[in-house]
Formats: sequence, C-alpha cells, structure tokens
Amino acid sequence: MEKAYLSMKNSGACGIALGIIILTVGIAAGVLSIISGASLLKHKREITF
Repeated sequence: MEKAYLSMKNSGACGIALGIIILTVGIAAGVLSIISGASLLKHKREITF
C-alpha cells in the first residue's frame, strides 16, 4: 500500500513541476511574440513589396 502512495506522491509532484514549466514557457513565448509584433509594426513603413 505504501508503494501506491509513494507513486501517487511522485506523480503529483511531477505534474505540478511540469505545469510550472509549461506556464513559464507559455508566458515567455507570449512576451516574445508581443515584442516581435511591436517591432514589425514599428518598421512597417520601411517594408516595400
């Protein structure tokens, strides 16, 4: 029975850690996307087709 509880504890800790990592990567990707979009808008007059 103790093995089951230990396994559940490790699985829960892994899930929380993975969630934090995914949240951090998502926020970083969003910030980089906003910065990239702002840069494109800033230089849109220089673009010729």
